[in-house]
Amino acid sequence: MNLLLVISNQTDPHLNVAVENYLLNQELTHTVTMYLWKNFRTVVVGKNQNPFAECNAALLLEEGGFVMRRSTGGGAVYHDSGNINFSFIASHDEYDVLKQFSVLQKAVAAYGLHTQISGRNDVLCEGRKFSGNAFNKGKYQHLHHGTILINGNMNDMQRYLKVKPSKLQKHGVQSVRSRVVNLAELAPVTSENIVPNMISAFEAIYGEKAKIMDFDSLTQLPAVKQLYQQYSSDEWIWNKWKHFSAQKTASFSWGEVELSIDTDEQKGIIQQVVIASDSLQPEAIEQARILLEGASMHQAPDFDKNSKHAEIITDILSLVY
Repeated sequence: MNLLLVISNQTDPHLNVAVENYLLNQELTHTVTMYLWKNFRTVVVGKNQNPFAECNAALLLEEGGFVMRRSTGGGAVYHDSGNINFSFIASHDEYDVLKQFSVLQKAVAAYGLHTQISGRNDVLCEGRKFSGNAFNKGKYQHLHHGTILINGNMNDMQRYLKVKPSKLQKHGVQSVRSRVVNLAELAPVTSENIVPNMISAFEAIYGEKAKIMDFDSLTQLPAVKQLYQQYSSDEWIWNKWKHFSAQKTASFSWGEVELSIDTDEQKGIIQQVVIASDSLQPEAIEQARILLEGASMHQAPDFDKNSKHAEIITDILSLVY
């Protein structure tokens, strides 16, 4: 097995996500890469989320911050330089979510903190979330990435993020602050001193010495520059969401969903569909959209009820028919 280590020295979120996706696109086997990176004052939204519904975008941009859209599903999170982000990029033959979580847990345990994996994608300490995670399957490798809250500005988090009341009610709490915790509140953790702990945990869990890849060299690659243009573009970040107006909203076990539909009444068909969701399965959201566009307004389209995304697709179709 090959272990690779990449540590970003930049806080531009669009550059950091470009490097991450470059690493994901590499045709590798028997390889696990750990990528550590920080962003400056950024709200990161999931692939299918409406940024205007998830954050106070105007305020964030006015104060010099960023909105970044990632390629994975899940909900919106806030990044700043008091926190650190990690990515595990593993070839299909080496991808192991529990093993990857173990690296994070072992690094945090070095401070005497006990952690638990909870729900769809959270890691908790003393019952409060300090890490949210999301996942993606590439052609050659899988991606597992997340944020570690260490000493983030909770006031900024509350000012920039919009949290739906339904999410707060589901968790039985009254604010964002009561759901999450900075590890620095519990132990002498910093976004700097956790780095060697993450590296030693990575090497210990996998039993190999990691080879360091030079971050600056990666940023000069034409493929990374192209990805940077993509992820920093208005089309990728804002695009269809500027004029999005939800017509149907619902909360399911797999996440929240908002639906907007344009129809052709004369032909009796659905012309265009936009779906906003924090589902961790963005491919299921895309499948539902494809099924609906061009379908009859009066009869639900057929699909494979035994597919792995059947539950999500069925729930979304139930909002229309």
